[in-house]
Amino acid sequence: MHELNDFLEPGMLVRHPDRPDWGTGQVQSNIGGRITVNFREEGKVVIDGSRVTLIPVMEPPKD
Repeated sequence: MHELNDFLEPGMLVRHPDRPDWGTGQVQSNIGGRITVNFREEGKVVIDGSRVTLIPVMEPPKD
């Protein structure tokens, strides 16, 4: 079980640990461990949160 995914909410930025080529993605939804993410280079992908722990991306500070 990947409890780290439990805190992911819509609007948060993430990366897929096994697919760096997908770029940064924005979480669209997180329902029952199924996380829908819209990746810059891959488009919308549904991730099984029990199999993959997404990496949170902290937004750079805005000037």
